[in-house]
Amino acid sequence: MAWFVPGVKDETRIPVDGKLVVTRTRDGGKTVESLSRGLPQEPAYDLVYRHCLEISPDAGHLAFGSTTGSLWVSDNLGDSWETISTHLPPVLCVRFEA
Repeated sequence: MAWFVPGVKDETRIPVDGKLVVTRTRDGGKTVESLSRGLPQEPAYDLVYRHCLEISPDAGHLAFGSTTGSLWVSDNLGDSWETISTHLPPVLCVRFEA
């Protein structure tokens, strides 16, 4: 299983269609699901760097942070998200403590 947060190329630096989603694949990229429950929708300006989406060591939780200083967590592999903060500095990396 893998997750990523799609964005428009570097020149634009916004989420695709202005909606923040986490995309999940369970079959090596053959199919993908867009997961948005609990995430900001249009217009959203949150970008996520490659080290800003993390799965917990027990594989039970996900977390990601954005360049606009927001942080979200999921306890159901991304099906839904809870906002932890919207007032952080730009998030460059997210890690779970082992």
